[in-house]
Amino acid sequence: MSAELAFHPPVVNDSKGRPLDVIELRGLTVDCIVGVYNRERVSAQPLRLDVALFLDTRNAATGGRLAHTVNYGRLAGELRFLLEACRFELLESAVEAVSRYLLATPTADVPRAQVHAATVRVIKPLALGGLAVPSLQVHRTAEEMSYASEERSFGRLDVIHEGAGYGVYRLRVKPGGTVPASSNPGMEESELVLGQGLMSQGHPVERGMAFHWPRGFPRRYDNPSAQEQTVLSVYRPRFLEPEPQAVEPRAPASALLSITGTSYYPHDEPAAPGVSADKQP
Repeated sequence: MSAELAFHPPVVNDSKGRPLDVIELRGLTVDCIVGVYNRERVSAQPLRLDVALFLDTRNAATGGRLAHTVNYGRLAGELRFLLEACRFELLESAVEAVSRYLLATPTADVPRAQVHAATVRVIKPLALGGLAVPSLQVHRTAEEMSYASEERSFGRLDVIHEGAGYGVYRLRVKPGGTVPASSNPGMEESELVLGQGLMSQGHPVERGMAFHWPRGFPRRYDNPSAQEQTVLSVYRPRFLEPEPQAVEPRAPASALLSITGTSYYPHDEPAAPGVSADKQP
């Protein structure tokens, strides 16, 4: 790797002055819409992402549980989903959205260690036709982040990041809760199911499955499980009040049309609970 592309995250200490551990993902390349020029708004181009996550992995080292660290296989899929779905105008927006997602408090259905700080870099290799390689690197901490969270009929909505023309949210569907079938002709919705146990359009959905709902397409989620289930959502444009109009609530979920989803998670999954799994997929 050439010197100008070397990735050098800083050293970050915990509250006791000890250096935090670092998990890195380097070279995640995603074809996505990024840029302000007309040609960049209609054609995807590669964007390369490097991230460094600062956390304490001691519990994972002794207990052998992914819940005590970060599942980098799934995280790679979640970041790829974000980059593809948001359609950023600026590298600054892409970096901030990724940073805020990495530093958000974990949810119960997707247990992992809290990330205390993150270094994020995006590279736009084709932007200048090979004359130079532009990039942007930032460092953010969980302490400086603030997230709005609103109570909804289905549970809660967390506002992860809102930018020009898009918004990133977490729909946290409570046990027994339903995100009612709704239709908004002015909004495109891309959603990634993070937990295990959610129903979409009346059918079970595997974790890591993403749906790109066309404008005006009614979609519904049901949570029959005993645990909160989370959906990572990107709305274009960003979510604005009032909420979309609900479709006839008496219509069974199975009567709604389905669309083909795309899996963003690795096909191999960790061992079942109770079985030692000290290696990640």
